[in-house]
Amino acid sequence: MTCKKKKVIVAMSGGVDSSVTAWLLKKKYHVEGLFMKNWEEEDNSDYCSSKQDLQDVENVCKSLKIFLHKVNFSLEYWEYVFKNFLLEHKKGRTPNPDILCNKKIKFKIFFKFAIEYLNADYISTGHYAINFFKDQSYFLLKGRDKTKDQSYFLYTLKQKQLKRILFPLGYLKKKKVRKIAKQINLKVYNKKDSVGICFIQPKFYKKFLNKYLSSKPGLILTVKKKIIGKHNGLFYYTLGQRKGLNIGGLKKYNNNPWYVVEKDLTNNFLIVAQGLKNKYLLSTGLILKKIHWINKKNIIFPLKCKIKTRYSQIENNCIIKKKKKYIKVIFLNPISSITPGQSAVFYLKNICLGGGIIQDKIPLIKNFSKLNIFKY
Repeated sequence: MTCKKKKVIVAMSGGVDSSVTAWLLKKKYHVEGLFMKNWEEEDNSDYCSSKQDLQDVENVCKSLKIFLHKVNFSLEYWEYVFKNFLLEHKKGRTPNPDILCNKKIKFKIFFKFAIEYLNADYISTGHYAINFFKDQSYFLLKGRDKTKDQSYFLYTLKQKQLKRILFPLGYLKKKKVRKIAKQINLKVYNKKDSVGICFIQPKFYKKFLNKYLSSKPGLILTVKKKIIGKHNGLFYYTLGQRKGLNIGGLKKYNNNPWYVVEKDLTNNFLIVAQGLKNKYLLSTGLILKKIHWINKKNIIFPLKCKIKTRYSQIENNCIIKKKKKYIKVIFLNPISSITPGQSAVFYLKNICLGGGIIQDKIPLIKNFSKLNIFKY
């Protein structure tokens, strides 16, 4: 008598990662796909590709001979992700909606829908991360392909979720995944990776924001209070940004590129300085709120570990000190472009410990503040 296979619902996006995920799991489980539509937008718009993505998913599921569910979570995405996204931009911060989308949509709403409504034993996604069980606890580990590791985006996962999540791509390199897709004749084997916030390509980011936020042009100032240009609206810019400032070739200044070092919401000033390693971009630490620890077994304060303050950033050494309502992080060496609204994620070797939202930075230049030196 054969045992009934356990059921896995795979979140399928139309890309190569989720497609190969479904194929790999099919060897051991009963697999069904699920396509989430998270945005109500005309499919002929520049940044929306859901129609094409759905067609790719349908073709993959047909090829793999698995059933496909289709659900619309657009209302939930708007309520739990996009409203926050707009609010943070209005405050002059730079949110990471991919992380919030994982927390609120993929691993909460989709998770609950698959487990409770579709009676799944597990859910799965095409993330490059490893779900590891040891000593009666679950640990989130970095993906084996260090160039594609996505544990940074998954730091909000809880034990009860990890118990029901499978990440089959965690031990594979991206090149291997594409090779598998080509070998099993999936047309998406060479499809470009999706980039940007869930559905917006970076080149359309400004155009997209302009639909939902009223821009207020203002002045661009140097750290010495010299007016050198005009900006289109503070929410278009992020700390450390170089491109799109349109202030090159100024007389009395050298040719070093300009970088955004501060946003003064009170006076609507964009503050800039020259050089990637300029002291105004550097911070010696940060204040973190909305903190989540994946597994508290390794969490003893003060905690020495490594930190990433952006997904593409290399890890840096730090010390975490616990306060009553927040945690204070001290860097062993100053870090550039710390951005409120972004997530800081902590690691011990290959273990993702957790993280939180950057509330504020501790600047290297102590008296550098939009509240004092830019008071007019």
